[in-house]
Amino acid sequence: MNHLLCWPEPVVRVQSLSDNGIRTVPDRYIKPVNDRPALLKPGSNIDEHVDIPVVDLRNLFGKDRALHDETLRRISSACRDWGFFQAVNHGVSHELMKHTRDAWREFFGLPLEVKQQYANSPSTYEGYGSRLGVERGAKLDWSDYFFLNYLPVTLRNQSKWPAQPTPCRELVAEYGAEVTKLCERLLKAMSISLGLREGHLQNALGGDNVGACLRVNFYPKCPQPELTLGLSSHSDPGCITVLLPDHDVAGLQVCNNGKWITVKPVPNAFIINVGDQIQVLSNAIYKSVEHRVIVNSEKDRVSLAFFYNPKGDIPIQPAEELVHEDRPALYNPMTFDEYRRYIRMNGPCGKKQIESLKSNV
Repeated sequence: MNHLLCWPEPVVRVQSLSDNGIRTVPDRYIKPVNDRPALLKPGSNIDEHVDIPVVDLRNLFGKDRALHDETLRRISSACRDWGFFQAVNHGVSHELMKHTRDAWREFFGLPLEVKQQYANSPSTYEGYGSRLGVERGAKLDWSDYFFLNYLPVTLRNQSKWPAQPTPCRELVAEYGAEVTKLCERLLKAMSISLGLREGHLQNALGGDNVGACLRVNFYPKCPQPELTLGLSSHSDPGCITVLLPDHDVAGLQVCNNGKWITVKPVPNAFIINVGDQIQVLSNAIYKSVEHRVIVNSEKDRVSLAFFYNPKGDIPIQPAEELVHEDRPALYNPMTFDEYRRYIRMNGPCGKKQIESLKSNV
């Protein structure tokens, strides 16, 4: 229990609240009126007939140059206009995706005392957690999670990964390796589509010394989903996020032109989104986008977010090739370690953090 005392208040597991059959959401989870999804029903500012682009990666770096170029164009368009897309034919085994997601669902179904062995602290967030940010009295999100480091290998500690269910550690290692390859391919594609050398973005992030981590989200059933959020509005602080959503329950919402779009997951697709560091490196040609998660009263959800990040001590700044007299550098340099420290202290907060990096041009 000492580990939990590192948080400003005693940690409450949201899954336990849900399993106990509460009929009203505790005040700590009730969002301000303007942030509640109840205000965003069809007919207000949710567009039910629009969705994020779907990009088929089958021909990316393939033999057919025309099809490859068309794939690059689609990736570029999605990154400019949406900051999000669903990737199909991405090269990661569908069976591996399913088995990994199923293993994590099984983990969250274990008795609380088993999961508590992995209770995390705000110092690293590694392990089993139920809040983001350390502000005392802050409004909380309706979710639990498990966070682990995957890269660099020196930070990877499988003894901190769940020992149950038995295949979990092996699946996470294999899944992480395959998703890392996908991130490397996507970075090459983004570099080329920005007019940069193929390896530019990868090298700017640290080459072979990049970071990566996995956060597995568990969104329990909620008695009053119109009052709260599974994850508050934010943009992702890293470079690329590869999300494996729940296969049959929608929950992710993306903000596009001031409207919240509920993403309808395509079977066996990954949801890819641009992180703040790519916005900085591209000098805001590609933009990270606010997104959030809604919950429901009928089903719980499990999703896996794989974050591909820069090496922590490298200053990240706009690529020189994308800085011109008519488009000066929009952001001041900052290391990812410094950048991430802010979000770990304050939790999800829209796009306030990246806005704070803007230079006075």
